[in-house]
Amino acid sequence: MSTQGGTPLLAARDLYKSYGRNEALRGASVELGEGEILALTGASGSGKSTLLHCLAGIVQPDDGAVVYDRRRVDRMTEDQRSELRRTEFGVVFQFAQLIPELTVLDNVSLPLLLAGTDRESARATASEWLERFGALGQALARPGQLSGGQAQRAALARSLATGARIVFADEPTGALDSLAAEQTMTALVHAVRESGTAVVLVTHDAQVAAYADREVQLKDGKAVEAGLGALPAQERA
Repeated sequence: MSTQGGTPLLAARDLYKSYGRNEALRGASVELGEGEILALTGASGSGKSTLLHCLAGIVQPDDGAVVYDRRRVDRMTEDQRSELRRTEFGVVFQFAQLIPELTVLDNVSLPLLLAGTDRESARATASEWLERFGALGQALARPGQLSGGQAQRAALARSLATGARIVFADEPTGALDSLAAEQTMTALVHAVRESGTAVVLVTHDAQVAAYADREVQLKDGKAVEAGLGALPAQERA
């Protein structure tokens, strides 16, 4: 799966991963370039979420290599992979997974505080990212007071606030209606274009995949290049 020249920021080579007798990945390979938005698509059970989790260092493959910025993610310890997700990777799931006891602003500030940023600076950065996602008006709300779209945009702001080079989004619009999904994806694309952040996006929705620069389909645990998203480049930007 080529990034069309140059050294990829992230690459998976011949990944295999099984859960018991279920072979989720059977030699999957994929590449991600700097600032690229890549959609992983495929039927349920095709291995797309497993591939994303291997790329993000959430799970380790049984065989194959995951290389990020010339470093072997698959050979890192669990602590090293956790550190990578705190500093250089952002991860967003289908449900926002915000901490219910904290305000939205504190949820977005938390990764910065854990990284050693002082409280005032962390809250200022968090506010900037919430504003980019059109969620600053909900900064003092609790997650339980948010709509699904508002919560997901806050989760995306949290994933980018630390300066992540890659955001891994696993079905980020899967629990949203079509309007909220469109608003969330539009906000995400604009935010990552401004910051230069790359995105790996798992989705079953062709309209969501169309926001990507490139689409890779997972079929029976293998990756097959599917081409560019359906939206013109200027609209994706």
